[in-house]
Amino acid sequence: MAGMRKTEPITKSQPSITRDSPSKNKLIGRRFYESIGSPKLILAPMVDRSEFAWRLLTRSFLPNDPSRPLLAYSPMFHARLFAAEPKNRHQHFQPTREGFIKQKVAQAEKPYLDGNPANDRPLFVQFCANDPDELLAAARLVEPYCDAVDLNLGCPQGIAKKGRYGAFLQEDWDLIYKLVNKLNNELSIPVTAKLRILETKEKTLAYAQKILSAGASIITVHGRRREQKGHNTGLADWSYIRYLRENLPPETVIFCNGNVLNQTDIQACLDATGVDGVMSAEGNLSDPTIFAEPPAVGDETPEYWRGKDGQGGYRVDAVLRRYMDIIYKHILETELPIRLPLFVPSKLHEDLIYSEEKAFDDADADPEPPRKKRKRDDPGRVSPSLRPMQGHLFGLLRQVVSVHTDIRDALAKCVVGDINAFENILKMVEKVVAKGIADYEQNAEYSDVSSGSPAGDAKKDDDFEISSFVTATSTKYKRPWWICQPHIRPLPSQALENGALSLGKKEFAKSGQREDEIRSAVPESSIAAEKTVESVPNDVAAEVPREALVCG
Repeated sequence: MAGMRKTEPITKSQPSITRDSPSKNKLIGRRFYESIGSPKLILAPMVDRSEFAWRLLTRSFLPNDPSRPLLAYSPMFHARLFAAEPKNRHQHFQPTREGFIKQKVAQAEKPYLDGNPANDRPLFVQFCANDPDELLAAARLVEPYCDAVDLNLGCPQGIAKKGRYGAFLQEDWDLIYKLVNKLNNELSIPVTAKLRILETKEKTLAYAQKILSAGASIITVHGRRREQKGHNTGLADWSYIRYLRENLPPETVIFCNGNVLNQTDIQACLDATGVDGVMSAEGNLSDPTIFAEPPAVGDETPEYWRGKDGQGGYRVDAVLRRYMDIIYKHILETELPIRLPLFVPSKLHEDLIYSEEKAFDDADADPEPPRKKRKRDDPGRVSPSLRPMQGHLFGLLRQVVSVHTDIRDALAKCVVGDINAFENILKMVEKVVAKGIADYEQNAEYSDVSSGSPAGDAKKDDDFEISSFVTATSTKYKRPWWICQPHIRPLPSQALENGALSLGKKEFAKSGQREDEIRSAVPESSIAAEKTVESVPNDVAAEVPREALVCG
Protein backbone atom coordinates (compact mmCIF):
# COMPACT_ATOMS: atom_id res chain seq x y z
CA MET A 1 0.00 0.00 0.00
CA ALA A 2 1.26 3.44 -0.88
CA GLY A 3 3.21 5.08 1.91
CA MET A 4 3.46 1.88 3.95
CA ARG A 5 6.96 0.54 4.31
CA LYS A 6 7.73 -3.12 4.06
CA THR A 7 8.83 -4.56 7.40
CA GLU A 8 12.21 -6.22 7.68
CA PRO A 9 12.08 -10.02 7.65
CA ILE A 10 13.00 -11.85 10.83
CA THR A 11 16.11 -13.91 10.21
CA LYS A 12 16.44 -15.52 13.64
CA SER A 13 16.07 -19.31 13.44
CA GLN A 14 12.84 -20.65 14.89
CA PRO A 15 11.65 -24.16 15.68
CA SER A 16 9.03 -25.61 13.38
CA ILE A 17 5.50 -26.32 14.56
CA THR A 18 3.87 -29.65 13.82
CA ARG A 19 0.28 -29.00 12.80
CA ASP A 20 -2.54 -31.48 12.56
CA SER A 21 -3.39 -31.54 8.86
CA PRO A 22 -6.94 -30.74 7.74
CA SER A 23 -8.97 -33.57 6.34
CA LYS A 24 -9.75 -31.64 3.16
CA ASN A 25 -7.54 -30.12 0.54
CA LYS A 26 -7.62 -26.42 1.37
CA LEU A 27 -5.22 -23.52 1.63
CA ILE A 28 -3.98 -22.91 5.15
CA GLY A 29 -1.44 -20.71 6.91
CA ARG A 30 0.55 -18.29 4.81
CA ARG A 31 -0.71 -19.72 1.53
CA PHE A 32 -4.25 -18.94 2.62
CA TYR A 33 -3.22 -15.46 3.78
CA GLU A 34 -1.65 -14.73 0.41
CA SER A 35 -4.75 -16.04 -1.39
CA ILE A 36 -6.90 -13.29 0.18
CA GLY A 37 -4.44 -10.55 -0.78
CA SER A 38 -2.07 -10.57 2.24
CA PRO A 39 -4.06 -7.84 4.03
CA LYS A 40 -2.12 -5.59 6.40
CA LEU A 41 -5.19 -3.67 7.59
CA ILE A 42 -7.72 -5.50 9.75
CA LEU A 43 -11.03 -4.34 11.23
CA ALA A 44 -11.54 -6.05 14.58
CA PRO A 45 -14.52 -8.09 15.77
CA MET A 46 -16.69 -5.94 18.08
CA VAL A 47 -19.96 -6.92 19.73
CA ASP A 48 -22.78 -5.29 17.71
CA ARG A 49 -20.33 -2.81 16.18
CA SER A 50 -18.44 -4.51 13.32
CA GLU A 51 -21.66 -5.24 11.43
CA PHE A 52 -22.09 -5.03 7.65
CA ALA A 53 -22.87 -1.29 7.33
CA TRP A 54 -19.91 -0.28 9.52
CA ARG A 55 -17.59 -2.64 7.67
CA LEU A 56 -18.75 -1.15 4.37
CA LEU A 57 -18.23 2.38 5.71
CA THR A 58 -14.68 1.53 6.78
CA ARG A 59 -13.91 -0.14 3.45
CA SER A 60 -15.31 2.86 1.54
CA PHE A 61 -12.38 5.09 2.52
CA LEU A 62 -9.83 2.72 0.96
CA PRO A 63 -8.98 2.29 -2.74
CA ASN A 64 -10.94 -0.44 -4.48
CA ASP A 65 -7.81 -2.48 -5.07
CA PRO A 66 -7.94 -6.30 -4.66
CA SER A 67 -4.19 -6.32 -4.07
CA ARG A 68 -4.60 -4.11 -0.97
CA PRO A 69 -7.72 -5.41 0.76
CA LEU A 70 -9.14 -4.58 4.16
CA LEU A 71 -9.79 -7.75 6.12
CA ALA A 72 -12.86 -7.35 8.33
CA TYR A 73 -14.26 -9.51 11.11
CA SER A 74 -17.91 -9.97 11.97
CA PRO A 75 -19.07 -9.16 15.49
CA MET A 76 -18.45 -11.97 17.96
CA PHE A 77 -21.34 -14.45 17.89
CA HIS A 78 -22.23 -16.96 20.61
CA ALA A 79 -21.81 -20.35 18.92
CA ARG A 80 -24.47 -22.26 20.87
CA LEU A 81 -27.14 -19.57 20.42
CA PHE A 82 -26.23 -19.04 16.78
CA ALA A 83 -26.47 -22.74 15.97
CA ALA A 84 -29.66 -23.42 17.92
CA GLU A 85 -31.84 -20.37 17.22
CA PRO A 86 -32.77 -19.25 13.66
CA LYS A 87 -34.05 -15.94 15.04
CA ASN A 88 -30.71 -15.29 16.71
CA ARG A 89 -28.88 -16.00 13.46
CA HIS A 90 -31.13 -13.67 11.47
CA GLN A 91 -30.66 -10.90 14.04
CA HIS A 92 -26.90 -10.97 13.48
CA PHE A 93 -25.98 -12.39 10.07
CA GLN A 94 -27.83 -11.99 6.76
CA PRO A 95 -25.87 -13.49 3.85
CA THR A 96 -29.00 -13.81 1.68
CA ARG A 97 -32.25 -11.89 1.60
CA GLU A 98 -34.06 -14.64 3.50
CA GLY A 99 -31.07 -14.98 5.80
CA PHE A 100 -31.45 -17.65 8.44
CA ILE A 101 -35.19 -17.24 8.96
CA LYS A 102 -35.43 -20.60 7.29
CA GLN A 103 -33.75 -23.54 8.94
CA LYS A 104 -31.43 -23.95 5.96
CA VAL A 105 -30.30 -21.36 3.44
CA ALA A 106 -30.40 -22.49 -0.17
CA GLN A 107 -26.97 -22.25 -1.75
CA ALA A 108 -28.49 -20.85 -4.96
CA GLU A 109 -29.91 -17.75 -3.23
CA LYS A 110 -28.44 -14.44 -4.38
CA PRO A 111 -25.90 -12.84 -2.00
CA TYR A 112 -27.34 -10.03 0.07
CA LEU A 113 -25.30 -8.35 2.85
CA ASP A 114 -22.90 -10.31 5.06
CA GLY A 115 -20.10 -11.91 3.10
CA ASN A 116 -21.30 -10.57 -0.24
CA PRO A 117 -18.38 -11.09 -2.66
CA ALA A 118 -19.15 -7.74 -4.29
CA ASN A 119 -18.38 -5.61 -1.23
CA ASP A 120 -17.80 -7.59 1.98
CA ARG A 121 -14.73 -9.74 1.42
CA PRO A 122 -12.39 -10.81 2.81
CA LEU A 123 -14.48 -11.56 5.89
CA PHE A 124 -13.77 -13.69 8.95
CA VAL A 125 -16.69 -14.70 11.20
CA GLN A 126 -15.89 -14.93 14.89
CA PHE A 127 -17.50 -17.18 17.49
CA CYS A 128 -17.06 -17.75 21.19
CA ALA A 129 -17.57 -21.32 22.35
CA ASN A 130 -16.53 -23.98 24.85
CA ASP A 131 -17.94 -27.04 23.10
CA PRO A 132 -16.33 -28.31 19.87
CA ASP A 133 -19.56 -29.73 18.45
CA GLU A 134 -21.53 -26.54 19.10
CA LEU A 135 -18.74 -24.50 17.54
CA LEU A 136 -18.68 -26.71 14.45
CA ALA A 137 -22.47 -26.52 14.07
CA ALA A 138 -22.35 -22.71 14.10
CA ALA A 139 -19.32 -22.56 11.82
CA ARG A 140 -20.95 -24.77 9.22
CA LEU A 141 -23.80 -22.29 8.87
CA VAL A 142 -21.48 -19.40 7.92
CA GLU A 143 -18.94 -21.53 6.05
CA PRO A 144 -20.29 -20.65 2.55
CA TYR A 145 -20.32 -16.92 3.27
CA CYS A 146 -16.89 -16.09 4.72
CA ASP A 147 -13.20 -16.74 4.17
CA ALA A 148 -12.39 -18.15 7.62
CA VAL A 149 -13.91 -18.81 11.03
CA ASP A 150 -12.23 -17.25 14.06
CA LEU A 151 -12.29 -18.50 17.65
CA ASN A 152 -12.51 -15.80 20.33
CA LEU A 153 -10.00 -16.50 23.08
CA GLY A 154 -9.67 -12.92 24.25
CA CYS A 155 -12.97 -11.66 25.69
CA PRO A 156 -12.13 -10.49 29.25
CA GLN A 157 -15.62 -9.50 30.40
CA GLY A 158 -17.35 -10.93 33.43
CA ILE A 159 -20.07 -12.50 31.29
CA ALA A 160 -17.36 -14.49 29.48
CA LYS A 161 -16.12 -15.77 32.83
CA LYS A 162 -19.64 -16.81 33.77
CA GLY A 163 -20.17 -18.47 30.39
CA ARG A 164 -16.66 -19.95 30.32
CA TYR A 165 -15.51 -18.66 26.97
CA GLY A 166 -13.12 -16.09 25.53
CA ALA A 167 -10.08 -15.32 27.69
CA PHE A 168 -11.44 -17.57 30.44
CA LEU A 169 -10.51 -20.64 28.44
CA GLN A 170 -6.81 -19.78 28.51
CA GLU A 171 -6.13 -22.14 31.44
CA ASP A 172 -7.65 -25.08 29.54
CA TRP A 173 -5.25 -25.58 26.65
CA ASP A 174 -6.60 -29.06 25.89
CA LEU A 175 -10.10 -27.71 25.30
CA ILE A 176 -8.74 -24.89 23.14
CA TYR A 177 -6.83 -27.45 21.09
CA LYS A 178 -10.04 -29.48 20.58
CA LEU A 179 -12.03 -26.41 19.53
CA VAL A 180 -9.49 -25.28 16.95
CA ASN A 181 -8.69 -28.76 15.73
CA LYS A 182 -12.35 -29.64 15.24
CA LEU A 183 -12.81 -26.77 12.81
CA ASN A 184 -9.48 -27.40 11.13
CA ASN A 185 -10.42 -30.99 10.39
CA GLU A 186 -14.09 -30.50 9.50
CA LEU A 187 -14.42 -27.17 7.68
CA SER A 188 -13.58 -26.43 4.06
CA ILE A 189 -12.23 -23.01 5.10
CA PRO A 190 -9.45 -22.20 7.56
CA VAL A 191 -9.79 -21.57 11.29
CA THR A 192 -8.04 -18.67 13.02
CA ALA A 193 -7.84 -17.51 16.64
CA LYS A 194 -7.63 -14.25 18.58
CA LEU A 195 -5.93 -14.35 21.96
CA ARG A 196 -4.43 -12.20 24.71
CA ILE A 197 -0.95 -12.32 26.13
CA LEU A 198 -0.27 -14.29 29.31
CA GLU A 199 1.89 -13.53 32.36
CA THR A 200 5.24 -14.02 30.65
CA LYS A 201 6.57 -13.97 27.11
CA GLU A 202 7.65 -17.60 27.38
CA LYS A 203 4.20 -18.76 28.49
CA THR A 204 2.55 -16.68 25.76
CA LEU A 205 4.83 -18.34 23.20
CA ALA A 206 3.92 -21.82 24.41
CA TYR A 207 0.24 -20.85 24.34
CA ALA A 208 0.50 -19.62 20.75
CA GLN A 209 2.36 -22.76 19.74
CA LYS A 210 -0.43 -24.92 21.17
CA ILE A 211 -3.08 -23.02 19.20
CA LEU A 212 -1.06 -23.17 16.00
CA SER A 213 -0.39 -26.89 16.42
CA ALA A 214 -4.16 -27.46 16.55
CA GLY A 215 -4.45 -26.02 13.06
CA ALA A 216 -4.95 -22.27 13.39
CA SER A 217 -3.92 -20.63 10.13
CA ILE A 218 -3.58 -17.13 11.62
CA ILE A 219 -3.30 -15.85 15.16
CA THR A 220 -4.23 -12.33 16.26
CA VAL A 221 -2.51 -11.31 19.48
CA HIS A 222 -3.91 -8.57 21.67
CA GLY A 223 -1.01 -7.17 23.66
CA ARG A 224 -2.97 -6.91 26.91
CA ARG A 225 -3.61 -9.44 29.64
CA ARG A 226 -7.04 -10.67 30.62
CA GLU A 227 -7.32 -8.34 33.62
CA GLN A 228 -6.60 -5.26 31.49
CA LYS A 229 -10.09 -3.98 30.79
CA GLY A 230 -12.30 -0.98 31.51
CA HIS A 231 -10.45 1.74 33.45
CA ASN A 232 -7.63 -0.74 34.01
CA THR A 233 -7.04 -1.22 30.27
CA GLY A 234 -3.72 0.62 30.22
CA LEU A 235 -1.21 -0.02 27.48
CA ALA A 236 -0.81 -2.98 25.15
CA ASP A 237 2.67 -4.47 25.20
CA TRP A 238 4.03 -4.74 21.67
CA SER A 239 7.24 -6.36 22.94
CA TYR A 240 5.34 -9.61 23.61
CA ILE A 241 4.19 -9.71 20.02
CA ARG A 242 7.68 -8.99 18.75
CA TYR A 243 8.88 -11.90 20.89
CA LEU A 244 6.35 -14.20 19.22
CA ARG A 245 7.40 -12.98 15.78
CA GLU A 246 11.04 -13.75 16.54
CA ASN A 247 10.38 -17.19 18.06
CA LEU A 248 7.66 -18.64 15.85
CA PRO A 249 8.41 -20.01 12.37
CA PRO A 250 8.60 -17.28 9.72
CA GLU A 251 5.68 -18.80 7.82
CA THR A 252 3.39 -18.11 10.81
CA VAL A 253 0.88 -15.34 10.05
CA ILE A 254 0.48 -12.98 13.01
CA PHE A 255 -1.77 -9.93 13.47
CA CYS A 256 -1.28 -7.37 16.23
CA ASN A 257 -4.11 -5.70 18.15
CA GLY A 258 -3.73 -2.81 20.62
CA ASN A 259 -2.42 0.78 20.78
CA VAL A 260 -3.56 1.81 17.29
CA LEU A 261 -5.31 5.17 17.52
CA ASN A 262 -4.80 6.69 14.09
CA GLN A 263 -3.36 5.96 10.66
CA THR A 264 0.22 6.86 11.60
CA ASP A 265 0.24 4.17 14.31
CA ILE A 266 -0.19 1.39 11.75
CA GLN A 267 3.31 1.61 10.32
CA ALA A 268 4.75 2.15 13.80
CA CYS A 269 3.14 -1.13 14.89
CA LEU A 270 4.41 -3.00 11.84
CA ASP A 271 7.93 -1.73 12.47
CA ALA A 272 7.89 -2.46 16.20
CA THR A 273 6.40 -5.95 16.04
CA GLY A 274 7.25 -7.38 12.61
CA VAL A 275 3.69 -8.71 12.25
CA ASP A 276 1.87 -9.31 9.00
CA GLY A 277 -1.14 -7.13 9.76
CA VAL A 278 -2.46 -4.55 12.22
CA MET A 279 -5.95 -4.71 13.71
CA SER A 280 -7.92 -1.70 14.92
CA ALA A 281 -10.94 -1.88 17.21
CA GLU A 282 -11.73 1.11 19.40
CA GLY A 283 -9.75 3.49 17.23
CA ASN A 284 -12.03 2.56 14.34
CA LEU A 285 -15.19 3.22 16.34
CA SER A 286 -14.30 6.87 16.82
CA ASP A 287 -12.66 7.20 13.41
CA PRO A 288 -13.78 4.77 10.68
CA THR A 289 -11.27 6.46 8.33
CA ILE A 290 -8.38 5.19 10.47
CA PHE A 291 -7.01 2.94 7.71
CA ALA A 292 -7.12 5.64 5.02
CA GLU A 293 -4.00 7.58 4.10
CA PRO A 294 -4.56 11.34 4.13
CA PRO A 295 -4.71 13.10 0.77
CA ALA A 296 -1.73 15.13 -0.37
CA VAL A 297 -1.82 18.85 0.31
CA GLY A 298 -3.93 20.42 -2.40
CA ASP A 299 -5.77 17.18 -3.20
CA GLU A 300 -8.33 17.41 -0.39
CA THR A 301 -11.99 16.79 -1.16
CA PRO A 302 -14.75 18.55 0.84
CA GLU A 303 -14.80 15.48 3.13
CA TYR A 304 -11.24 16.14 4.32
CA TRP A 305 -10.40 19.27 6.32
CA ARG A 306 -6.87 20.59 6.80
CA GLY A 307 -6.12 23.36 9.28
CA LYS A 308 -3.80 26.33 8.97
CA ASP A 309 -1.03 24.39 10.71
CA GLY A 310 -1.25 21.51 8.21
CA GLN A 311 -2.97 19.09 10.60
CA GLY A 312 -6.25 17.64 9.44
CA GLY A 313 -8.64 14.75 9.19
CA TYR A 314 -12.00 13.63 7.85
CA ARG A 315 -14.96 15.74 8.90
CA VAL A 316 -17.51 14.06 11.14
CA ASP A 317 -20.42 15.44 9.10
CA ALA A 318 -18.97 13.95 5.92
CA VAL A 319 -18.37 10.55 7.54
CA LEU A 320 -21.84 10.54 9.08
CA ARG A 321 -23.38 11.44 5.71
CA ARG A 322 -21.52 8.57 4.03
CA TYR A 323 -22.69 6.19 6.79
CA MET A 324 -26.30 7.30 6.35
CA ASP A 325 -26.02 6.84 2.58
CA ILE A 326 -24.93 3.23 3.13
CA ILE A 327 -27.94 2.65 5.38
CA TYR A 328 -30.31 4.09 2.76
CA LYS A 329 -28.77 2.27 -0.20
CA HIS A 330 -27.89 -1.15 1.18
CA ILE A 331 -30.08 -1.67 4.24
CA LEU A 332 -33.30 0.24 3.52
CA GLU A 333 -32.84 0.00 -0.27
CA THR A 334 -34.38 3.40 -0.84
CA GLU A 335 -33.39 6.62 -2.58
CA LEU A 336 -31.04 9.00 -0.85
CA PRO A 337 -32.67 12.14 0.56
CA ILE A 338 -31.99 15.46 -1.16
CA ARG A 339 -29.46 17.37 0.93
CA LEU A 340 -27.41 20.54 0.73
CA PRO A 341 -23.84 20.05 -0.51
CA LEU A 342 -21.22 19.72 2.20
CA PHE A 343 -20.19 23.13 3.46
CA VAL A 344 -16.98 24.36 1.82
CA PRO A 345 -15.13 27.30 3.41
CA SER A 346 -14.60 29.36 0.28
CA LYS A 347 -15.73 32.89 -0.66
CA LEU A 348 -16.89 33.48 2.87
CA HIS A 349 -18.92 36.57 3.57
CA GLU A 350 -21.94 37.40 5.66
CA ASP A 351 -24.51 36.77 2.92
CA LEU A 352 -23.14 33.26 2.27
CA ILE A 353 -23.13 32.34 5.93
CA TYR A 354 -26.67 33.68 6.26
CA SER A 355 -27.87 31.66 3.28
CA GLU A 356 -26.26 28.49 4.62
CA GLU A 357 -27.83 28.94 8.04
CA LYS A 358 -31.23 29.74 6.56
CA ALA A 359 -31.08 26.63 4.36
CA PHE A 360 -30.26 24.47 7.40
CA ASP A 361 -33.10 26.08 9.36
CA ASP A 362 -35.52 25.44 6.51
CA ALA A 363 -34.39 21.81 6.34
CA ASP A 364 -34.93 21.43 10.08
CA ALA A 365 -38.46 22.74 9.66
CA ASP A 366 -39.54 19.73 7.61
CA PRO A 367 -42.38 18.04 9.52
CA GLU A 368 -41.89 14.56 10.98
CA PRO A 369 -44.56 12.06 11.94
CA PRO A 370 -45.62 12.52 15.58
CA ARG A 371 -43.56 10.24 17.79
CA LYS A 372 -46.65 8.59 19.28
CA LYS A 373 -47.70 7.38 15.81
CA ARG A 374 -44.37 5.82 14.90
CA LYS A 375 -44.13 2.08 15.06
CA ARG A 376 -41.17 0.45 16.68
CA ASP A 377 -39.97 -2.41 14.55
CA ASP A 378 -39.91 -5.90 15.94
CA PRO A 379 -36.31 -6.29 17.19
CA GLY A 380 -36.28 -9.79 15.74
CA ARG A 381 -36.86 -8.41 12.26
CA VAL A 382 -34.66 -5.30 12.41
CA SER A 383 -31.53 -5.40 10.30
CA PRO A 384 -28.31 -6.03 12.25
CA SER A 385 -27.06 -2.79 10.69
CA LEU A 386 -29.87 -0.66 12.17
CA ARG A 387 -29.64 -1.71 15.80
CA PRO A 388 -26.11 -0.30 16.40
CA MET A 389 -26.72 3.10 14.78
CA GLN A 390 -27.19 5.10 17.97
CA GLY A 391 -24.09 3.59 19.57
CA HIS A 392 -22.02 4.25 16.48
CA LEU A 393 -23.08 7.88 16.40
CA PHE A 394 -22.21 8.43 20.05
CA GLY A 395 -18.73 7.07 19.31
CA LEU A 396 -18.26 9.01 16.09
CA LEU A 397 -19.66 12.27 17.50
CA ARG A 398 -18.07 12.11 20.95
CA GLN A 399 -16.25 15.42 20.51
CA VAL A 400 -19.25 17.08 18.83
CA VAL A 401 -21.76 16.22 21.54
CA SER A 402 -19.34 17.32 24.26
CA VAL A 403 -19.62 20.83 22.79
CA HIS A 404 -23.17 20.74 21.40
CA THR A 405 -25.28 19.10 24.07
CA ASP A 406 -28.51 19.63 22.13
CA ILE A 407 -27.24 17.09 19.60
CA ARG A 408 -26.38 14.72 22.45
CA ASP A 409 -29.91 15.02 23.85
CA ALA A 410 -31.53 14.49 20.45
CA LEU A 411 -29.35 11.45 19.76
CA ALA A 412 -30.25 9.95 23.13
CA LYS A 413 -33.92 10.00 22.09
CA CYS A 414 -33.36 8.15 18.78
CA VAL A 415 -34.85 4.67 18.60
CA VAL A 416 -33.92 1.71 16.44
CA GLY A 417 -35.27 2.00 12.92
CA ASP A 418 -36.33 5.66 13.17
CA ILE A 419 -34.37 6.82 10.15
CA ASN A 420 -35.96 10.28 10.20
CA ALA A 421 -34.56 10.91 13.66
CA PHE A 422 -31.07 9.90 12.57
CA GLU A 423 -31.33 12.03 9.44
CA ASN A 424 -32.22 14.95 11.70
CA ILE A 425 -29.05 14.30 13.72
CA LEU A 426 -27.09 14.58 10.47
CA LYS A 427 -28.72 17.94 9.71
CA MET A 428 -27.87 19.22 13.19
CA VAL A 429 -24.26 18.05 12.86
CA GLU A 430 -23.83 19.58 9.40
CA LYS A 431 -25.13 22.90 10.67
CA VAL A 432 -22.75 23.18 13.63
CA VAL A 433 -19.77 21.92 11.61
CA ALA A 434 -20.39 24.57 8.95
CA LYS A 435 -20.53 27.23 11.64
CA GLY A 436 -17.38 25.89 13.35
CA ILE A 437 -15.35 25.80 10.13
CA ALA A 438 -16.60 29.25 9.13
CA ASP A 439 -15.57 30.70 12.48
CA TYR A 440 -12.16 29.08 12.13
CA GLU A 441 -11.61 30.50 8.65
CA GLN A 442 -12.72 34.00 9.58
CA ASN A 443 -10.75 34.23 12.82
CA ALA A 444 -7.00 34.44 12.31
CA GLU A 445 -6.40 33.63 15.98
CA TYR A 446 -9.02 30.91 16.29
CA SER A 447 -8.27 28.39 19.05
CA ASP A 448 -10.29 25.23 19.53
CA VAL A 449 -10.25 25.29 23.31
CA SER A 450 -12.66 22.37 23.56
CA SER A 451 -10.20 19.84 22.22
CA GLY A 452 -6.78 21.43 22.57
CA SER A 453 -4.68 22.84 19.80
CA PRO A 454 -3.56 20.44 17.07
CA ALA A 455 0.04 19.45 17.58
CA GLY A 456 2.61 17.20 16.06
CA ASP A 457 4.53 14.32 17.57
CA ALA A 458 5.11 14.73 21.28
CA LYS A 459 8.34 13.41 22.75
CA LYS A 460 8.97 11.97 26.20
CA ASP A 461 12.06 11.14 28.19
CA ASP A 462 12.64 8.38 30.70
CA ASP A 463 11.41 10.49 33.61
CA PHE A 464 8.25 11.64 31.89
CA GLU A 465 5.35 11.62 34.37
CA ILE A 466 2.32 9.57 33.40
CA SER A 467 0.04 12.60 33.55
CA SER A 468 2.34 14.48 31.19
CA PHE A 469 2.58 11.36 29.05
CA VAL A 470 -1.19 11.25 28.57
CA THR A 471 -1.35 15.01 28.03
CA ALA A 472 1.31 14.82 25.33
CA THR A 473 -0.49 11.92 23.67
CA SER A 474 -3.78 13.82 23.76
CA THR A 475 -2.07 16.83 22.21
CA LYS A 476 -0.62 14.68 19.45
CA TYR A 477 -3.99 13.26 18.42
CA LYS A 478 -6.39 16.10 19.19
CA ARG A 479 -8.03 18.01 16.37
CA PRO A 480 -10.93 20.48 16.33
CA TRP A 481 -14.19 18.87 17.40
CA TRP A 482 -15.49 18.60 13.81
CA ILE A 483 -12.72 16.13 12.88
CA CYS A 484 -12.77 12.36 13.49
CA GLN A 485 -10.30 11.57 16.26
CA PRO A 486 -9.64 9.02 19.02
CA HIS A 487 -10.76 9.51 22.57
CA ILE A 488 -7.79 9.25 24.92
CA ARG A 489 -8.43 7.11 27.97
CA PRO A 490 -6.48 7.84 31.17
CA LEU A 491 -3.96 5.26 32.27
CA PRO A 492 -4.90 3.15 35.34
CA SER A 493 -2.91 5.36 37.72
CA GLN A 494 -4.85 8.41 36.56
CA ALA A 495 -8.12 6.53 36.80
CA LEU A 496 -7.24 5.72 40.40
CA GLU A 497 -6.51 9.37 41.12
CA ASN A 498 -9.81 10.40 39.53
CA GLY A 499 -11.77 7.82 41.49
CA ALA A 500 -12.85 5.95 38.36
CA LEU A 501 -10.88 2.84 39.35
CA SER A 502 -10.46 1.22 42.74
CA LEU A 503 -7.80 -1.42 43.36
CA GLY A 504 -6.33 -3.03 46.41
CA LYS A 505 -2.76 -2.18 47.41
CA LYS A 506 -1.38 -5.40 45.95
CA GLU A 507 -3.13 -4.97 42.61
CA PHE A 508 -2.23 -1.30 42.37
CA ALA A 509 1.44 -1.96 43.07
CA LYS A 510 1.50 -4.68 40.45
CA SER A 511 -0.30 -2.49 37.93
CA GLY A 512 2.04 0.43 38.53
CA GLN A 513 5.13 -1.68 38.02
CA ARG A 514 3.68 -3.18 34.85
CA GLU A 515 2.80 0.25 33.51
CA ASP A 516 6.35 1.54 33.95
CA GLU A 517 7.76 -1.48 32.17
CA ILE A 518 5.43 -1.06 29.21
CA ARG A 519 5.96 2.69 28.93
CA SER A 520 9.66 2.09 28.39
CA ALA A 521 8.98 -0.40 25.60
CA VAL A 522 6.32 1.25 23.44
CA PRO A 523 5.98 4.61 21.66
CA GLU A 524 4.05 7.52 23.12
CA SER A 525 1.24 6.81 20.68
CA SER A 526 0.34 3.69 22.62
CA ILE A 527 -2.59 4.92 24.69
CA ALA A 528 -5.84 3.03 24.61
CA ALA A 529 -8.99 4.69 23.39
CA GLU A 530 -12.08 4.55 25.57
CA LYS A 531 -14.77 1.99 24.86
CA THR A 532 -18.38 2.92 24.30
CA VAL A 533 -20.56 0.69 26.46
CA GLU A 534 -24.22 0.22 25.64
CA SER A 535 -26.96 -2.01 26.97
CA VAL A 536 -27.71 -5.49 25.64
CA PRO A 537 -31.13 -7.01 24.86
CA ASN A 538 -32.62 -8.78 27.87
CA ASP A 539 -33.11 -12.09 26.07
CA VAL A 540 -29.37 -12.55 25.55
CA ALA A 541 -28.01 -10.61 28.54
CA ALA A 542 -26.95 -13.80 30.29
CA GLU A 543 -25.04 -15.12 27.29
CA VAL A 544 -23.12 -12.39 25.46
CA PRO A 545 -21.15 -9.27 26.37
CA ARG A 546 -22.64 -5.80 26.18
CA GLU A 547 -22.62 -3.98 22.87
CA ALA A 548 -19.44 -2.22 21.72
CA LEU A 549 -17.17 -4.25 23.95
CA VAL A 550 -14.11 -5.28 22.03
CA CYS A 551 -13.92 -8.93 22.94
CA GLY A 552 -10.28 -9.77 22.71
